[in-house]
Amino acid sequence: MGIVLGNIIAIYRRELQSYFVSPLAYAIAGVFWFISGLFLVMILLGPDGILPAVAAYDLQGQQLGVPVPPIDVPYEFIRAFLDRMGWLLLFILPILSMGLYAEERKRGTLELLATSPVTNWAVATGKLLGVLTFFITMVVPLLVFEAIALSGSNPPMSPSIPLLGHFGLILLAAAILSLGMFISSLTDSTILSAVLTFALILLLLLVDLIAKSVGGSVGEALSHLSLLKHYNTLIQGIFDTSALILFASYIFLGIFLTAQSIDALRFQRQ
Repeated sequence: MGIVLGNIIAIYRRELQSYFVSPLAYAIAGVFWFISGLFLVMILLGPDGILPAVAAYDLQGQQLGVPVPPIDVPYEFIRAFLDRMGWLLLFILPILSMGLYAEERKRGTLELLATSPVTNWAVATGKLLGVLTFFITMVVPLLVFEAIALSGSNPPMSPSIPLLGHFGLILLAAAILSLGMFISSLTDSTILSAVLTFALILLLLLVDLIAKSVGGSVGEALSHLSLLKHYNTLIQGIFDTSALILFASYIFLGIFLTAQSIDALRFQRQ
């Protein structure tokens, strides 16, 4: 067990270091921060933002002379912001995951990994943890800006709702990266890997719409596979164990399929 853990840590450190010296990774982070910041400002202060809408709502109530029900602005802000972030991951994460194995295939180092004494599970787990850690470092600055935006709320917002929402964001990212890692292990083309990952994740995000059109027991079964449905449950501040199980299943499935893909390559080389 100690040897396997050591192998995972070694692969994890190697993968994480590769991101912090990659110009592409910094470019992805820059685009991610720019678009996320734009979302944050537009949701709060844009023409259709929450604060102008609430101000107009209160003014309308004063003009009519009737009391208006209060609006939980911090909750609406967090829910709307994390909803936009979930869709942003659809475009950002396939680019992050596309080189996890495709670059190894292109450079010829994948054969070395496949024939090394390091287990395929350790390699896949270490690579996933590495890219997920880099993604988390991309999210951390956003937490600072969100905290500044929420600092003026009265009464203060309970931290459990944003924490659960961001935990759901990380789980969604882990599921997407895990499946993207498997697709990356199938081809030496990073572009093809990114496109196929995008298509697969889009399908898993919109499978709930497909389930509604199908209806019946089949549609109900399909709806449980929807990433978007379970992610929306978490960002609404609802702790749902079925959502955690679904995300964990996708993460495990991606690691398992990747390990099998590399094992097939190992068998071919033998």
